Amino acid sequence: MTRQTYISLILILGSLTALGPFSIDMYLPGFNAIAIDLHTTANKVSLSLSSYFIGISAGQLLYGPLLDRFGRKTPLYIGLAVYIIASVGCAVATDINVFIALRFIQAVGSCAAAVASMAMVRDLFPVKDSPKVFSLLMLVVGLSPMLAPTVGGYVIKGFGWHSIFIILALMGFAVLLASRFGLPQTHKPDPSISLKPKPILQGFATVLKNPQFYTYALSGAVAFSGLFTYVAGSPLLFMDIFKVSGEIYGWIFAFMSVSFIGTSQLNSVLLKKYKSEQLVFVGLALQSLISITFLIAAIYHWLNLYGTIAMLFLYLGCLGLTNPNTAGLSLAPFSNNAGSASALLGALQLGLGALASMAVGMLVKDSMVPIVAIMAGSTLIALVILLVGRRNITSLADMEGDAIVMH
Repeated sequence: MTRQTYISLILILGSLTALGPFSIDMYLPGFNAIAIDLHTTANKVSLSLSSYFIGISAGQLLYGPLLDRFGRKTPLYIGLAVYIIASVGCAVATDINVFIALRFIQAVGSCAAAVASMAMVRDLFPVKDSPKVFSLLMLVVGLSPMLAPTVGGYVIKGFGWHSIFIILALMGFAVLLASRFGLPQTHKPDPSISLKPKPILQGFATVLKNPQFYTYALSGAVAFSGLFTYVAGSPLLFMDIFKVSGEIYGWIFAFMSVSFIGTSQLNSVLLKKYKSEQLVFVGLALQSLISITFLIAAIYHWLNLYGTIAMLFLYLGCLGLTNPNTAGLSLAPFSNNAGSASALLGALQLGLGALASMAVGMLVKDSMVPIVAIMAGSTLIALVILLVGRRNITSLADMEGDAIVMH
């Protein structure tokens, strides 16, 4: 593989992975504007974020077997077409309940891109290189929280919130073209894979029984739910509690992403000296310490706007260290059914993220404590899962060149 081909693949796979985050982040500054236009409240609008997380979580399980059965590209095209249509529907919605439903459909479409991207990483790159590739994808993905809310704030101010979803539809079309002409078919269709419910569930069960998968996928997903807690709670935290404008909120959100991007790229450097398993443990231990400190400070009202930003910056930095490694370690044991494994990984991450975001919508009113409590609780649970589960795992070094083929 030439360097030019390598860079091209990373950019296209990154754009597939980034479509979901853009769909989540870009409309966040418009919560209040949507609430006014659709005659509802910002808390009700936040349910459109929860419905998106639920849709993208459920859709992961749908696309996993399809990607293994029909190859990577055909299900990807169908999913992107659904995404484009639903995005246009969101732009013209006049009722909050219709808007929430369309966000669910939009998510079901977009998750085809996320699952296909993870599966293609497993198809195209050696097992030992997966954490590094995921770190590079995090660089591309990390641009979305830097750009999306900031650009979204100005677009909403100049053209209204409806224009956000027209832009997302155009982005979906651009990603569809890039996938069609820039990606190889990395997995041939496999007619032996059944699409009947029982074999699909048996395949998922086989993946879930693998100690490497359930330890790192579950610990990584529980920890990563802290990010969804932050995303769902940040409009309420900054615009309602701290009373910043939509444009300023966009800049704060962009600044926060520097932490996630920076540590995900630092991860690539650290992998030259340390194992992925070591970096996951260190990342979760630091995240636990930071989240406990953050919770105590929130309870006793020690934090103003700038102190809150500082604590969130440190917390998100830990996620940039753990997430690429847990993703790589989770998928390492699988080859033929990498689509199903990728789907389960994504479903765990986004399903827990949906629950976290729903909790934020129900609990957060005029205090940051519920947000920080959810973040701290998820981090501590993730650390416990890691410590208990890793006792039964074969190390990544023992698996290099000998990935298990599972059906």
